[in-house]
Amino acid sequence: MANSAQAKKRARQAEKHRSQNASQRSAMRTATKKVIKAIAAGDKEGATAAYQQAVPVLDRMARKGIIHKNKAARHKSHLNAGLKGLQVG
Repeated sequence: MANSAQAKKRARQAEKHRSQNASQRSAMRTATKKVIKAIAAGDKEGATAAYQQAVPVLDRMARKGIIHKNKAARHKSHLNAGLKGLQVG
């Protein structure tokens, strides 16, 4: 356990950051699941609206360092490919 005042403060800060990152990561997963659910239902308008809301969330997570920028790009690419598939079908 932390003994010095500095170590105690760092432990408090680490716990605060961990909980904030976890909630933001959960919000990101929820946003992507909404898009996937709309694509699976075949709702093009709903999927497009959910995608428009998910993209800034993914970008924000990458900018803050919660996920890697390539992971954000990969998720956006896969979601967009699903949208394109809806337009063809």
